[in-house]
Amino acid sequence: MSITQLPKEYNPQEVEPRWMGDWKDSMNYFDWDSEKPQYIIDTPPPYPTGNFHIGNALNWCYIDFVARYKRMRGYNVMFPQGWDCHGLPTEVKVEEIHNITKNQVPRAEFRRLCEELTAGNIEKMRNTMRRLAFSIDWSNEYITMKPEYYGKTQHSFVQMYHSGRIYQADHPVNWCPRCETAIAFAEVEYDARQTTLNYFHFDELDVATTRPELLAACVAVAVNPDDDRYNKYVGKEIEVPIFGHKVKVLSDSEVDPGFGTGVVMICTFGDKQDVRWWVELGLPIRKAIDKQGIMTSIAGKYEGMSLAECKEAITRDMKDAGIIYDQETLDQNVGLCWRCKTAIEILSERQWFVKIDANDIISKSSKINWVPPYMEIRLKNWTGTMEWDWCISRQRIFATPIPVWYCNQCGEVMVAKEEWLPLDPNNSQPPGACKCGSTSFSPEEDVLDTWMDSSISALNVAGWLSRDDVRLPTQMRPQGHDIIRTWAFYTILRSSALTGLRPWDDIVINGMVLGEDGQKMSKSLGNIVMPEEAVKQYGSDAFRQWAAIGGSTGSDIVFSWKDVVAGNRFQQKLWSIVRFCMPHLEDFKPGGDVEYRTIDTWLLSKLNTLIKEATDSMDAYQFDETMKNIRGFAWETLADNYIELIKSRLYGEDVDARRAAQQTLYFTVDALARMLAPFIPYFAEEVFSLLHRQSVHQSGWPDVDEAAIDLKAEASGEQVKEITATIRRFKSDKGMALNAPLGRLRVYGRIEDVTDIAGTVSADIEVMEGEPEFEYRVSGVKPRMSIIGPKFRDRAGVIIGALKSADPGSIAQQAAGGAVELEVKGETITLEPAAVEFEREILSEGHAVDVLEIGDVMVVVERG
Repeated sequence: MSITQLPKEYNPQEVEPRWMGDWKDSMNYFDWDSEKPQYIIDTPPPYPTGNFHIGNALNWCYIDFVARYKRMRGYNVMFPQGWDCHGLPTEVKVEEIHNITKNQVPRAEFRRLCEELTAGNIEKMRNTMRRLAFSIDWSNEYITMKPEYYGKTQHSFVQMYHSGRIYQADHPVNWCPRCETAIAFAEVEYDARQTTLNYFHFDELDVATTRPELLAACVAVAVNPDDDRYNKYVGKEIEVPIFGHKVKVLSDSEVDPGFGTGVVMICTFGDKQDVRWWVELGLPIRKAIDKQGIMTSIAGKYEGMSLAECKEAITRDMKDAGIIYDQETLDQNVGLCWRCKTAIEILSERQWFVKIDANDIISKSSKINWVPPYMEIRLKNWTGTMEWDWCISRQRIFATPIPVWYCNQCGEVMVAKEEWLPLDPNNSQPPGACKCGSTSFSPEEDVLDTWMDSSISALNVAGWLSRDDVRLPTQMRPQGHDIIRTWAFYTILRSSALTGLRPWDDIVINGMVLGEDGQKMSKSLGNIVMPEEAVKQYGSDAFRQWAAIGGSTGSDIVFSWKDVVAGNRFQQKLWSIVRFCMPHLEDFKPGGDVEYRTIDTWLLSKLNTLIKEATDSMDAYQFDETMKNIRGFAWETLADNYIELIKSRLYGEDVDARRAAQQTLYFTVDALARMLAPFIPYFAEEVFSLLHRQSVHQSGWPDVDEAAIDLKAEASGEQVKEITATIRRFKSDKGMALNAPLGRLRVYGRIEDVTDIAGTVSADIEVMEGEPEFEYRVSGVKPRMSIIGPKFRDRAGVIIGALKSADPGSIAQQAAGGAVELEVKGETITLEPAAVEFEREILSEGHAVDVLEIGDVMVVVERG
């Protein structure tokens, strides 16, 4: 584009698609053979819903800021993109779309439908990512539903099984009756609800419970050993009401004597405390609830009822029988399935588990730089509360198959050898026979928790199992604070278990995006904003500015249309600056000996200070500070001050003075384009292309010229700026046009260079030595009506007229003598001195002048 053809308005809807079409993916590829320092990002693999929501966009903006910055700093950057495909939401969507259940079609066909839906969703999200200018390394894309990835998940399973970190056992697990699958503790959400606490007779004792539907599963009752009310019952057997089986009365210090009646029933299983007692006291299991949340045969006449139906029926029966004698409302936190929000149950099932080594996780975490640092507390707190191992088996279909078979002859568990992987045991048989000689096997139908896939993301992008030179630890994990207890926790666990290493050097935490009303975005509140809406109206770069400036890393951020609009306005302002500069920079080549003026060295010092501060802020992931500082410099320092001060030089005949201004502008526009490149890549490329043929995204971050940072030069420049601003205000106050000639100015004080002041205010300036000499002359008389009016009444007007027409000097002399005498219509009027005030003007060198004081500098303006 020719400099003379630059449009007046910057149009992101024209510029951004043009550059998006020009950029090549290969610009962003990681070079495994490069000698540059590596910077590998463990990018979050989003769930492919088809919608790249605004929370995703915020996180990816942060990642892209870092990736682009690090490339410009000389790093060999990998910004990979993964897709965490497996999971229940896709299964549910497929069932809705095709009006089927997962059990109505063969497993292979159901998985194919899931993969088909997921592939389409991935393509939609890829398009949004490209439009938002994320510099993703698509050569390192991974998709967890593909064999090349889930094969690695299976490898990790086999390795951890043989190292003793994965095992199979019958153990209580969190169970979602609606999803019909086990879930990990990290997938349990809690909701504050009210329930009913029922007081009822339990043989010789009274018990209080919120869950009478679990009476059939009661295996003991317990009291506190220090509760004297119940000591005599400890060790006795008593009869469970309604069901009639006998249970023992046990004592345990965990029983709260002040809750309810001080007697609790132990059921298998009502909560985690029941599980603890079951383990510690060696209690039996009575299974009253099945996997669908339906009452089993031990529930007697309640068999086949749902939990809610059973609770209602048994409560009614116990009231009718006089067993329940009192009820009260109770607040409680109810554990819910993260996906469907159904209340979870605790069932004892044979499942696969990963052993959790809490001390090792905390030790590895301490070697990672957490940004912000306080976020590590969340991981430590979560790790400290872990009582059960991680249940990794799920009763679904669309997930990584567990590579295990069971011998039909002897029941032996056969775990696949690594050389057999990847595989689905439902579609293949082991190549060899069991130890017992049998070749008849049944497959493991359970699948792995989807976190088993994503928790090896760092290992995968580092080349684990793909290369001999595994690049672990990676350099950065960017993620939300809502998944610290899952993705961060599991990744640290798995990386350590499989390699003994931490997964990353840094973990950078971003907050959640809230609606403009400050509430969490949701359809019901109608406050959801999609990134595509902002891009359509204002372009990607304006949206990215919201992400950069909206808040600090780790904090929740309110989406604000005002911030997007402000981003767009900043681009328009910067474009105006560029449009002004470029005609003066066309064919300009920087270099050679340049004699900079005061205001040039002022700007270059401030520019290099900005570069230094921006570098430090980017290294610390302080994107908001970086962007605010760049904006402030461009808008205030460059546009409002420097450019105004050098216009006369740019249009003047002094070639050397013009070249100094041109070179200063060149360096400034060049550096701004480079510093803005990580944040607004389209705009930065458009500007940089006016100066260079090479892409800004293949260029370096601006270097700091330490020699240019000069506090003395900055002070001198500030003086020039302030003197100029004061003179311009003076002209404005006098009603003069800012470009109107001002005449002769004399400047007294220490000042080195007035060239740009003179050119800006259109005046001839002479720098004077010493102090100015002033005379003061009375130039006018101001009658005081408050004194003259009451005293002279109807003659006051004539007296005032006489005062105004009299010689001001003569009146002043009379006032100094103690009285003022006037001849008014043949009568002598005498006024006291207080009846008049005087206007005085300053004289210097015989001219009337105005005096402006700026610090220790005095500017004398000769009146025309």
